Amino acid sequence: MSSPIVKLVAQRIALGILLLLAVSVLIFAGTQILPGDVAQAILGQSATPESLANLREQLGLNQPAYIRYFHWLGGVLTGDLGTAMSSGQDIATSIKERLWNTLFLAFWAAIVAIPLAIILGLIAVRYRNGWVDKLISGVALASTSFPEFFIGYLLVFYFAVQHQWFPAISTVYEGMSLGERLQAIALPAAALTLVVLAHMMRMTRAAILNVMQSAYVETAELKGLSAFAVIRKHAFPNAIAPIINVVMLNLAYLVVGVVVVEVIFVYPGMGQYLVDHVTKRDVPVVQAVGLIFAAVYISLNIIADIAAIVANPRLRHPK
Repeated sequence: MSSPIVKLVAQRIALGILLLLAVSVLIFAGTQILPGDVAQAILGQSATPESLANLREQLGLNQPAYIRYFHWLGGVLTGDLGTAMSSGQDIATSIKERLWNTLFLAFWAAIVAIPLAIILGLIAVRYRNGWVDKLISGVALASTSFPEFFIGYLLVFYFAVQHQWFPAISTVYEGMSLGERLQAIALPAAALTLVVLAHMMRMTRAAILNVMQSAYVETAELKGLSAFAVIRKHAFPNAIAPIINVVMLNLAYLVVGVVVVEVIFVYPGMGQYLVDHVTKRDVPVVQAVGLIFAAVYISLNIIADIAAIVANPRLRHPK
């Protein structure tokens, strides 16, 4: 890679690290100002003042907040996410399987959503301003208007309750075959696909239409190439950078925004794990899950920025 690209990539990575550090401060500060008493939540209302004081000292809650932050950050950097207050289990061990479940769900949703969004975007551009374009754009606009929980419950009602084609509760466990896992996640994956599909399709259409106004596209049309050939050979390759950005942002949403969908389908992923421990006011778990979500989101945004930089011909071939 040329020097300008290396410099820009290094800047994006450094900015991402600083941003993640700032997010860690916000996550820690946010959990500290939550109402209620952690020790009281663990021991219950019948706990004595002596037992509450002993537990606070044992958990380090009597230490200043900045000391607890650096202790927590040091543990994160060494792979120690701490221990869940409510169960006493190691958080890293508990998260490992749930993170895999969330990534598995997001992966299969992306496998369906990304190619379908690009294909629908290309079709909409090919028949732009016609009834096909208006139909695709109208359905996409309608789907983006519905929240995740509405789509999820609609899928449950139709495919699980009325027709019983798929389970309403997405139970997965160790030892399941790939086919059984895919059947279990079919409805939550479909819900996530419908949520991100419309946005990716609309942005793909907009990016290609923007390129279609370029002079070289008009030249290709004057040469007698078919409309779809012009889009496929000339417009789409030059619109790939903004499309990659949109895809990466939606991939980040698939991983980070699964909380509502996982709760609806009782799917044992990171989102369900987070909600379960928020209700228990389990601060270390909330901090760990929040930081992992932030790291995934920031990392995918950095990858999108780097891909856009590398795809820019003016940076690859500077004069």
